[in-house]
Order: sequence, then structure tokens, then C-alpha cells
Amino acid sequence: MKMTKWKKRIGYGVGDLGCNLVFSTMASYLMFFYTDVFGITAAVAGTLMLVTKVIDAATDAGMGLLVDRTNTRWGQGRPYFLIGAIPFAVFTVMTFIVPDFTMTGKIIWAYVTYCLLSTAYTVVNIPLNTIVPRLTSDLNERNWLVSTRMICALIGTALVMSVTMPLVNFFGQGDTQKGFLITMSLYGVAAMLLFVFTFMNTKEVIPPTVQPGKSSFKQDLKGLTDQAYIFFILNFLYFALFVIRNTTVIYYFTYNLGRTDWLTFVGLFGILSGLPMLFVLPSLQRRMSKKHVLLLSTVIFIAGDLLIFIGKSSSVLLIMGLAITGLGIYGIFGTTFSIQPDVIDYSEYKKNRSISGMIAAFQGFFVKGSMGLASAFIGLLLSIGGYIPNATQTATALQFIEISFIWTPLVICLLIVVTTLFYKLDDKRSEMSIELERRRALSDQKIVNL
Repeated sequence: MKMTKWKKRIGYGVGDLGCNLVFSTMASYLMFFYTDVFGITAAVAGTLMLVTKVIDAATDAGMGLLVDRTNTRWGQGRPYFLIGAIPFAVFTVMTFIVPDFTMTGKIIWAYVTYCLLSTAYTVVNIPLNTIVPRLTSDLNERNWLVSTRMICALIGTALVMSVTMPLVNFFGQGDTQKGFLITMSLYGVAAMLLFVFTFMNTKEVIPPTVQPGKSSFKQDLKGLTDQAYIFFILNFLYFALFVIRNTTVIYYFTYNLGRTDWLTFVGLFGILSGLPMLFVLPSLQRRMSKKHVLLLSTVIFIAGDLLIFIGKSSSVLLIMGLAITGLGIYGIFGTTFSIQPDVIDYSEYKKNRSISGMIAAFQGFFVKGSMGLASAFIGLLLSIGGYIPNATQTATALQFIEISFIWTPLVICLLIVVTTLFYKLDDKRSEMSIELERRRALSDQKIVNL
């Protein structure tokens, strides 16, 4: 039984490893790739990422509706791991091709390929977000599934942050364009294989209490609760934090600290330092409410962020700050995602709507909107500060890089604290579980009587 549980946990979790091989690259290196390799300005790149994310958010809504209305022998979400696998790999490669076009042609190419990649990501990621309540009704097992997923996501992010540039340098041999193309081709193929593995090692065994496809979009929209919107806002804030921190770390350590030799270490240690938090999250969530775990994680991140600022000239303090922010950011990450099954159940419980796809779609809308706005915000700050790629920066540019890396994440954390205070499903979890099990038993009885 233990091995069966871990097979399911790992099978589910590695789906996010596949997503993060590319997602984390987009979050951490795509701005750098567009400005320093592809050859467009920071302002154009930031605008591109904002506009494409707005377009991409619309595809999230469509995908969410599709999942809610899918009913196959493989389940509602599981088939899409196979459907999206090959397009995901192909569009990953296309996004990192630098065509020999005019500047206008290159910008058009960037828009089209980034939109296609984001759409392929939606096809596999929306089902990954909806499937947990269908895999098990055991609350502790749900927490373990989410934690395993976060651990796999962390591993994917750690790989991206630690080996991407070494791989680019190894394959490129001085040709950065070639290096990025080969590296991202490897990531795309690896992600494709991982999605197939997820399909083969998961099974949807818990049916919704409401049959899929039996309501209109307008009715589904009414199924969203106040707690769903709290969840969406938390996702918006977390991914803004994630993108801004991971986008600006390369600028801060390169120009403000002059420690380019630290970049690989920072990428690996700053992320893997959060691994202990993900291992203990299921235990913490048994002993504390999710609200309190989320608040604790946010305070931990703030402490680490301030320590990095204070210790800018001390290697020891920088390492300690990176370790502490790693614990905090992945505590926020894991707890935010563990809230999602509760939000899905709450719509079934309170509104009698099975809208896991719509909830995941709105989540994707807020996430991708957040990523686009965060990228545009960084591009704007760098432009205002007078950032010039591959050059000695002015004092103003360094100041704006510091604002991006240190102070913007701190403000976002304060907003996370305020938002978390409005989350209230911890107190309703037991009541929801009992009622939903009663409805499923009643539904099964009706089927037997027929």
C-alpha cells in the first residue's frame, strides 16, 4: 500500500517537474534571453510578456471549461497530459529559436512562439491543477500529493537555475543562441516524457458530486465563492513574487554585488534550501491551520529578504538569507497550492457546482496575468533606471535593480499577509468532507437503484 501511494504521488508530482523545466526557464531566463540573446530591448520584451500573458489567460478560461465538460474512461483531466505533451516540446524549441529576420519580424516571431508555448503549457497545467480532488478524498494524502508536486517543481526549478547556463555555455561554445536552443530542446523532450509518465501513473477514482457538463458557463461562474477569489489573489501575489525574485537575481548578483561566479550556486542553493519546508509541510498542516502555515512562511521570507539586504558584503549573511528565503517562498508555494482542493470542494459543498476546471482556469488567468505584469514591471524599472545590457551600470540603475530584487518582494509579502487573513476554509474542512461523502454515497445509491 505504501509503494502504491508513493507511485501515485511521484506519478503526479513529476508532471510539475516537466512543467517547471520550461516554466522556471521562462520565469528566470526568458527576459535575459530576449534582451541579451534574441536582441530586443527590455521595454519591448516586458510589453511582449505582458500582452502574450493577457492572450494566454483567455486560453486558460477555455481550457478550464473544456476540463469541466470532459468525461472519458481516463477521467476529466488525465487525458490532456498525453494530448499536450508533444506540442509542449515543439513550441519550447520554437520559442528559443533566433530567426534571421528584421527586428519587426523577430518581434512577431517572439509573440507567436511565446503564445503557442503558453497555450501548450495551459493544456497540461490546468488538468494538473484540477486532478487532486479526483485522485483521493483523504485530506492527509492530498497534502502529500501537493507536497510531492512542489518537491518535484522545486527540483525542476533547481535544475533550471543551476545547470541552464552551464549547459548553454557547453553546447554553445561561445554561441549563446545555439546553446539556448540545444538546452531548451533537451528540456522540451524531457518534459514530454514526464507528462506521459504522469498519465500512466495516476488514476481518477473520486467522482464529483455533480456530473460534469450539466451546467452552463453562467451557472458555473456562479459557483465561484469568496474563498475562490482569495485563492486567486494569493496565486497572483505568489507568482509575482516568484517571477520578480527569479528574474532579478541574475541582475542583482551580477551588477550590484559583482558576484557572477555565485550565479550557479545561488540558483541551486537558493532553491534547494526550501526543500526541507516541503518535506515538513504535510506535518505542519496536520498541526496548524493552513492560514497559520502561510503566514509563518511569509514572515520567514521577509526575514531572509532583509538579511540578504543587510549582508550584501558578507558571504555568510548572504548564504543565510538565501536559505531563509528559500524556506519561506516554498512554504508559501506549497501551502497556496494545498488550498486549491479545499476551494474546489467548497464550491461543490456550498454552490453544488463541480467547477474544478473553471477554478483552475481562473487560477491560470491570475497566475499568467501576474507573470506578465511582473515581467513588464521589471522591464519598466530597468528602463527607468537606465539599465544597459552587458555594461557597467550607473548608480541609478543599481538602485532600481535593488528595488526590484529586495523591496518589491517585501511589499508583495505584506500583501500576502493581508490577503491570508481573509481565508476561512480551515474551520469548514471537516464539515465539507462529511457532507460531500454523504452526497457521493447518496449518488451511488441512486445508481444502484436504477
